[in-house]
Amino acid sequence: MPSAGARKYWFAAKRYGWGWGPPSAWQGWVVLLTYLALLLGGIPFVQAPKGSVVYVAYALLLTVVLIAICWLTGEPPCPEVSSARGSGSHRAA
Repeated sequence: MPSAGARKYWFAAKRYGWGWGPPSAWQGWVVLLTYLALLLGGIPFVQAPKGSVVYVAYALLLTVVLIAICWLTGEPPCPEVSSARGSGSHRAA
């Protein structure tokens, strides 16, 4: 059982590479589904009346907000694979 002071991340760091994987808490799922709903829901409300350029700016703004939320509430991303996390399948050249 996790201690009361342990921080629960909404997004786990990717195992390989930089960034975050699927949400690891219900709050992360709410954020991701809200992002997708706003992104897809913006097609008839933003793209149709205002054009593609405005929709691309809208999508970029939503994506920046999503990345900021992942940064603030997610596990710190780590660009390298540690030996404890990796499978050791990397070959020396």
